[in-house]
Amino acid sequence: MTPPSMVDKVALVTGAASGLGRATAIALARAGASVCIVDVNAQGLADTAGEIAAIGGVAHIHSADLSQPDNCGAAVATTLSAFGRLDALCNVAGVIKFAHTPDMAARDYMLTMAVNLHAPFFLCQAAIPHLLDQDGAIVNVTSSAAFVGEAYLAAYCASKAGLTHMTKALAMEYMHQPIRINAVAPGGMMTGIVTGLTMPDNIDPSLIARFSGLRGLVEVDEVAQTIAWLASPGAQGFHGACINIDRGITAG
Repeated sequence: MTPPSMVDKVALVTGAASGLGRATAIALARAGASVCIVDVNAQGLADTAGEIAAIGGVAHIHSADLSQPDNCGAAVATTLSAFGRLDALCNVAGVIKFAHTPDMAARDYMLTMAVNLHAPFFLCQAAIPHLLDQDGAIVNVTSSAAFVGEAYLAAYCASKAGLTHMTKALAMEYMHQPIRINAVAPGGMMTGIVTGLTMPDNIDPSLIARFSGLRGLVEVDEVAQTIAWLASPGAQGFHGACINIDRGITAG
């Protein structure tokens, strides 16, 4: 994989206040992109922007709750207003909540679907006309949970499987037009989304172990670099792909 080049290009990155979203925004900035960073966490965005400025990059902050569809279109509009173009949309924001399925609160289910599946759709919907103008790219972050059933994560698995198939459907829809649409599917990473997790009572640890991975956690920066590369013109051969970065979780 050659290092990504995003010189003179603009990327929109969601979930950029921390974790993989922050690492992706920084990777894109290192590659030369100007970045619109979006998250509900305004302080986290400020910290990310500070890290990007420290490496000589340019970031525009847009704080928004992407579980609301109108805010997705507004994020794209803000990017265009700030930079005048859009070359890459990186849908990184995600929510994960463990629960015994009969006990999962409706609000938690709806939030999981809204952030993980609905927001990428509405962001793509708003971004595609502008990405077509620039021969641009979409990179969606799904999960190894899109490919294997994971106990106590029925909503999360459904949302990520839906996003994976949405990626393929969009790739087919735009097969003959100048846009590339791909996904990455990481396994577990040491990010805030993991360290802040709470487990329900009376879980079966052996079921959790089945999707914990025999080779340990995935490196966040490795995933971020892959996203940045897929977003760049250097990944011209990729369209409708989902790259699993999970240390073998989905191998068998």
